[in-house]
Amino acid sequence: MSRRPFLRLTVAALPLALAACATPVNSSDVQVEDARTVSPLPEAERPAGALLPPVPQPPERPVAPESVTDASIPRAQRVENFVAYTAQTYGADPAHIRRVLAQATVQQRILDAISRPAEAVRPWRDYRPIFINDARINGGVAFYREHRAALDRVAADTGVPAEYIVAIIGVETSYGRVTGTWKVLDALYTLAFDYPPRAPFFAGELAQLFALEKAEPQLQLTELKGSYAGAMGMGQFMPSSYRLWAKDGDGDGRRDLLTHTPDVFASIANYFVVHGWQRGGPVVARAQRAADAADFKPENWEPVYPLQALAARGYTPAPGQPTAEGGTLLSLDGAAGMEYWLAYRNFYVITRYNRSPMYSLAVHQLAEAIRAGAGR
Repeated sequence: MSRRPFLRLTVAALPLALAACATPVNSSDVQVEDARTVSPLPEAERPAGALLPPVPQPPERPVAPESVTDASIPRAQRVENFVAYTAQTYGADPAHIRRVLAQATVQQRILDAISRPAEAVRPWRDYRPIFINDARINGGVAFYREHRAALDRVAADTGVPAEYIVAIIGVETSYGRVTGTWKVLDALYTLAFDYPPRAPFFAGELAQLFALEKAEPQLQLTELKGSYAGAMGMGQFMPSSYRLWAKDGDGDGRRDLLTHTPDVFASIANYFVVHGWQRGGPVVARAQRAADAADFKPENWEPVYPLQALAARGYTPAPGQPTAEGGTLLSLDGAAGMEYWLAYRNFYVITRYNRSPMYSLAVHQLAEAIRAGAGR
């Protein structure tokens, strides 16, 4: 399904890898979904009957047209073309779009950050301690206990366990403490018109910001703060994710993902559901590798390999580990040597939030630690 990279952001510490989040990130490991994204195997290349079908996904979010993103077009004309595109596509008032854009400022520091060559990717042994540590675990346990009733309600309604919702918030924003200080308008405006490599995506997100304003008029576009890539709130939703998948968690008639926890919890869970979360399904299993097994690097993180096919390659669930219909193989350089994991459907869903498999495993392990710490 060769999916176009879509950004979703993480917030913790910036340049550990402007390349590991399903949205540009601003986290203890800023990761942007880009060249590191593992693309699914094209349907035509799937051996008939050999692989399971891919997990159904929502339609791709639109990107801006070439009239807005072609760097050979004068900038002023591209901005005017953006106004026309956004007005025609989302019904926003052209005069209002122009007024708002007139208040945007190009931020060179954002261009410097996103253009900086990606640092060496950290191995799992170094990445894991960023998120699996006493402070992050204890913070998650405290956060869960504080919001237990609301979280358990969402979990019962959606099938997404409360500890995974908490873990996402913990990894993305340290439980809401680090949500970003950039003006979202400045970030998207800068990247839409002054960063050609990702202009189609960011100009599309800037247009979605105006569409989001129509749906949520309480949002003040010139005041919204977020990551340097335009992600917002406790769960770091990009404008398109906010607009399409945010939920009103308490029925007050609006969706506030900035600080309103009922909406944040419901929206993160809904994001998982929309991307294929399986109620009660396993996430991963620690795998055993046969002595004669060859290295195996799947094309992507889709759980399309039947377990017997993985076993034929020499990789089986360790004793006591969960099983599923199918999965894929994850090989990581851990503190005690290579680690092998069978990644199932729900792991793949977490990678839709952030395309880095290390991010997804960190979320899973943090969720497990939070669950244990909360006595669940």
